[in-house]
Amino acid sequence: MTIKTRFAPSPTGHLHVGNIRTALHNWMFAKKQGGAFVLRLDDTDKERSKEEYVTAIRADLAWLGIHPDSEERQSSRFDRYEERFEELRKSGRVYPAYETAQELDLKRKVQLGRGKPPTYDRGALDLTDSEIADFEAEGRKAHWRFKLDHEQAIEWTDLIRGDQHFDPALLSDPVIRREDGSWLYMLPSTIDDMDMNITHVVRGEDHVANTAVQIQMFQAFGAATPEFAHEALLVGTEGKLSKRLGSLGVGGFRERHIEPQSIVALLARIGTSDPVEPIADVMTLVESFDFNRFGRAPARFDDEELAQLNQKIVHLLDYDDVRQVLPEAMTAEAWAVVRPNLHDMSEVDRWWQVVTGPIGTAQLEDEDREFVAQACAILEALPWSETIWKEWTSALKQSTGRKGRSLFMPLRLALTGLDHGPDMGALLPLMGRDSALNRLKNDFS
Repeated sequence: MTIKTRFAPSPTGHLHVGNIRTALHNWMFAKKQGGAFVLRLDDTDKERSKEEYVTAIRADLAWLGIHPDSEERQSSRFDRYEERFEELRKSGRVYPAYETAQELDLKRKVQLGRGKPPTYDRGALDLTDSEIADFEAEGRKAHWRFKLDHEQAIEWTDLIRGDQHFDPALLSDPVIRREDGSWLYMLPSTIDDMDMNITHVVRGEDHVANTAVQIQMFQAFGAATPEFAHEALLVGTEGKLSKRLGSLGVGGFRERHIEPQSIVALLARIGTSDPVEPIADVMTLVESFDFNRFGRAPARFDDEELAQLNQKIVHLLDYDDVRQVLPEAMTAEAWAVVRPNLHDMSEVDRWWQVVTGPIGTAQLEDEDREFVAQACAILEALPWSETIWKEWTSALKQSTGRKGRSLFMPLRLALTGLDHGPDMGALLPLMGRDSALNRLKNDFS
């Protein structure tokens, strides 16, 4: 059996961090199993679905390194949904109902008042032909419900939650089609999963009740049921669902200069028993992916943890990983020197300017200014080499008696304008002889 998963966003907005996590885990599981990953665009809502969001979803996944093996669109499958709907209608597994939203709300309140669960009472099944004709005559149009089999217990073994049991008599027959003929989520999704041979459905735990209903839909069609994995939902650091998590997407990450490898490294592991680590190679994360390591507790998404992880990831990135976003003249050697000092990639230009100039004027005491002038003369007399910093400071130590901070700091300030930064032994050769001497002479000669 070929493992096949799917990610099924509605193109009615941009992906948020919860969507991204779902897409990532579906892709990782399929990748590990040597299977296929499908991007299925659930665009049945003609009014709210926008092509700009379709384009954005594709771009966001690609930026994260998630590449679907195929793509499907529900808007091209309406004839298929109609065909399978008719099968259910003829077999008595769907039925028309005519209650208005206000009438349904009143029924729920009555049931709650009687201490009963507010499930649909199946009143539509008792309508006579005359009553249906009266509804039609007054302009009411039917919505359609799927009829659950109350005699058939719903059970499955979830890959994360373990054994699951639902009594269908405690569930409402779900509305699957609106009065205007448009489709709700559950029936088209089930039909797609059957037709596309989806073997595993990985999604949030807020879909558990939907899964119970869809299992009976699979059974009504005589189809095999996929395996399900329902993940704990993401929460913020305050320990509850955060509205911000519902809007935090790839655009926000990119504005903050978060690398895609960092997002993948974090979302691959939070909510599991594995530690979140700065792993830039996604295949390492894929190989360790295992639903047995997922817990039931909410998965905490921490901005600060992401920022710290991002810094560590940046320090692991090879030149080839970043060369497209580096200053044009920046070499692999320069990247290796600058990289350990970066919090994120937005700082590259600033550090490259430290190498290439111009730099700010250093603020030094008079005695340090005299020392730097002397240092300039000694540097000018030395042959230039890759070990020039060591040779220069050794000569200065012998000539002036200075050592430690009093020796190194004035030189760093004079050459870079900063009191911190990359190792000067690596930085000075990058600057070059003329640039280094000009900086010393311009400020101190």
